[in-house]
Amino acid sequence: MLKQTDIDRISDKQDAITEEENETLVEVTANKYLLYGILNKTLPCHVTILCGLQQALLALSGSLVVSLLVAEAVCAENDQNVKAKLLSSTLFMNGITTVAMNLFGIRLPLFQGASSEYIVPLLLLANDGSSFCSSIKTERAIERNITTNMTEEQHEELIMSNIQALQGSLMVAGLIHAFLGLTGLIGVLLRYIGPLTIVPTLMLIFIFIVKPVINFVQESWPIALSTVAVGVILSLYLAKHNMPLPVWTPSGGCRIIRYPLHQVFSILISIIFNWGLCAILTAAGVFPDDPNALGYKARTDARNDVIRDNPWFNFPYPGQFGPISFSAAALISFLIATLISVLDSIGDYYACARVCRVPAPPSHAVNRGIMIEGLCSFLSGTVGCGHATSTNGGCLGAIGVTRVASRQVFIVCGIFYILFGVFGKFSAIFVTIPYPVLGGAVIVLFGIFFGVIISNLEVTKMGSSRNIAVLGLSVFIGLTVPTWAQSKEKPIDTGDEGVDNILTMLLSNPNLIGTLLAFFLDNTVPGTAEERGIAAWQVPKNEETIKVDPDMYDEGYEVYEPLMPESMMQWKIMKYLPFLPYRPKSADQNDTVLSKQM
Repeated sequence: MLKQTDIDRISDKQDAITEEENETLVEVTANKYLLYGILNKTLPCHVTILCGLQQALLALSGSLVVSLLVAEAVCAENDQNVKAKLLSSTLFMNGITTVAMNLFGIRLPLFQGASSEYIVPLLLLANDGSSFCSSIKTERAIERNITTNMTEEQHEELIMSNIQALQGSLMVAGLIHAFLGLTGLIGVLLRYIGPLTIVPTLMLIFIFIVKPVINFVQESWPIALSTVAVGVILSLYLAKHNMPLPVWTPSGGCRIIRYPLHQVFSILISIIFNWGLCAILTAAGVFPDDPNALGYKARTDARNDVIRDNPWFNFPYPGQFGPISFSAAALISFLIATLISVLDSIGDYYACARVCRVPAPPSHAVNRGIMIEGLCSFLSGTVGCGHATSTNGGCLGAIGVTRVASRQVFIVCGIFYILFGVFGKFSAIFVTIPYPVLGGAVIVLFGIFFGVIISNLEVTKMGSSRNIAVLGLSVFIGLTVPTWAQSKEKPIDTGDEGVDNILTMLLSNPNLIGTLLAFFLDNTVPGTAEERGIAAWQVPKNEETIKVDPDMYDEGYEVYEPLMPESMMQWKIMKYLPFLPYRPKSADQNDTVLSKQM
């Protein structure tokens, strides 16, 4: 809490300030780590909208990459109409899931985007020789006597059949995902899943995230590094300085106030600045005008066709690609991605709590978050996205950079994505952001997110040789086995080509190998709950009676409360719904102080 002397000092400096602005200034000064907390109600409307747009632009490149991989996996890399529909469906479901998660899910400030865990199976499915596209093409060619010289109608039919197979597979994976949260199985698994399982899982995801990022930044390393430099300078080097801003209000007239505008909008400013720089360099002829040349996608006019070809209006709906079917290869790949996605989301939940300075999420909140993710992944399957929607870790890096953790910002971000998905021309404008600018922004966000991942180990005893061995072995073997499998043309030979392809896909997935090994070692090698860090992630069932330590947390367990009347939480049926809190009238009201560190 801010002392009266500090309030008086602020009042003396800004005696002409309005009451609402004064409350905002006091909160920013009082909060050492965040400018705006999760439940903050003083965030101005215009700031909320701009912060929401900033978050939306930051995640746009990741959604674009996953959508393009889906197009490649279904043989539609050259079909602009199908690619536009896939991207529209992806952006639309990103918005729906983000709004649902912040209103009805775990209720932490999280962005739900195209799941990065699906990058691995989509890359493997699109790999020449054992691809989903190639295998389906072969099957249909044999069944229907289609030669390799397909007509345009036959190729379109092939694309549709591939998308339909992905749809059914994703819907099944989404239902299983939701079932884990609905039944409370996730809450049970949390007894055995701790930081030493989650951290290797998230670290190994970066192996495949790096490859698409390189494709973005290699178009112009100077522009990418400029984007990184501007973002880092504004958010880190100038973090302790407030920018003088001229303002006018009816009560106070014109005056100068100091506000950390450069930090709140550091990434947005960096994107706009370097987007403008690319425009100048494009007009000066610095970047090549050959579409096949490296550096062409750094031009601001490189993808003007996206604006021209995208429809003005496109509302994604279930069944827009035709009747739904299934594929065994896609289903197995998606089930693996679902498993990794669940572990990733759990890690992101705890990482978000750390960044936002709130206590670890209770089991009912985690169950509710996983359930919403699964239901929305099912919906993503019905509209033909070809991938699930899950928690995007990059948003945590953005919170760390901008120090804005308001839930309102992410709801606005979700609304932007719904608009992106419905109004094609609107989203196309932002899709044309030069590749190196997007790549530089992603480097900043995921670089900070990687640091957040490592910080989860703080609650473990990393001086323990046991923990060092578990972490090191799981990461190293998680890198070694997939690298070997991907270097061999045929690493597995059982005599059955279908089985060989599935086993090769499993061995080529670093997340699966590393996660399973980390889980096995962490639960079989002797160690205490405190040593493993699991004790810090466990929350008592009566969390509503816990008084949090204000030196550790800015807000308490109230951030996880679902949108429902408190009287309903006292119903006995809530005892049997693991995704909702149960607050019996006879509950012990004795306060306990939360002293454990996250």
